[in-house]
Amino acid sequence: MILAERMNRLGTETAFEVLAKARMLEADGKDIIHLEIGEPDFDTPRNIVEAGKQALEAGHTHYGPSPGLPEVRDRIAQEVSETRGIEVTKEMVVITPGAKPIMFFTMLALINEGDEVLYPNPGFPIYESMINFVGGIPIPMKLLASQDFGVNVKEVESQITPRTKLMILNSPNNPCGSIIEPEQIEELAILARDRGIIVLSDEIYRRFLYEGVHKSIASYAGMVDQTIILDGFSKTYAMTGWRIGYGVMPIDLVEPISRLSTNSVSCTASFTQIASLEALSGSQDGPEKILAEFKKRRDIIVDGLNSITGIHCPMPKGAFYVFPSIEGTGMTSRRFADALLEEYGVACLAGESFGEYGTGCIRFSFANSTDNIKVALERIEKMVKEKT
Repeated sequence: MILAERMNRLGTETAFEVLAKARMLEADGKDIIHLEIGEPDFDTPRNIVEAGKQALEAGHTHYGPSPGLPEVRDRIAQEVSETRGIEVTKEMVVITPGAKPIMFFTMLALINEGDEVLYPNPGFPIYESMINFVGGIPIPMKLLASQDFGVNVKEVESQITPRTKLMILNSPNNPCGSIIEPEQIEELAILARDRGIIVLSDEIYRRFLYEGVHKSIASYAGMVDQTIILDGFSKTYAMTGWRIGYGVMPIDLVEPISRLSTNSVSCTASFTQIASLEALSGSQDGPEKILAEFKKRRDIIVDGLNSITGIHCPMPKGAFYVFPSIEGTGMTSRRFADALLEEYGVACLAGESFGEYGTGCIRFSFANSTDNIKVALERIEKMVKEKT
């Protein structure tokens, strides 16, 4: 079968490829510790599960409006208004099955062939994949270990051209765990506002913050009209399999984004939307416990990695990943990740999976038990001793 040429421009998410490989090794009897996948290792809180079950029993199993159920859009608008300090109405909210459609639909709606898109590198690999797929030109905003994986605003300013259409921000960041400090966010807001650049602000890890404060770029003067906030329920409420996310955007984008939804996924499952109401309005004990546990695990994995010769691991301020440099081991990140999985039973991701500026690093997710993380650290140390 001959595929369309555009399929050559579409990348993938390496985490799922490594997960599949790890599952095959497990099927052959090998013991694998999973530090590759960006998914909380907790079950969805019971109150949310019960709300979903009740929604199913109440008959919320039919098509709904493409932009989402009105009462859910209204509750999301209230939540975003309160947490970002901006005025949001339900007419600005589009609910999608997961948050990825907000990325994809935004680019399909805004990016013409040859338009330039600034995006974080290393960063979530789907950013670059989607930019290429829609015919845009990806312009990497380099996040360097020497700068604590922060955004260099002056360098970003030098990258802006008359063709710059969109800027993607992600704070806290996947894979680095870094955050964009409020003063940097303000400088980026001024740049975007003055140059007429639209911002896609990926805030999916907003609640996973261990130090510092989260500041949405939409909260700065004039930026509500130039910002699409991307958020969802998968990470905070351990609802990855429920597939529900949302975008908050300028009113004039809502109709085209909703039309793209109608033409592709039709709508988001109604019962998952009803469950999300409970997530937002019910007890927050679940997310708070998850955050506290992740903070403990973060400290354990950072200390453990830094005790291994040849590895340097910065302390992430958010998300649930560490992104250590392994250059001191003399191994490439690809060889390191492959050997660690195939010979020592620890699944992780090579840094270049997140872009060219991730070379020399490894991403470990600490979304696993403390006991498993400690065993993984022992295996990593053993490999480094035996391979270097």
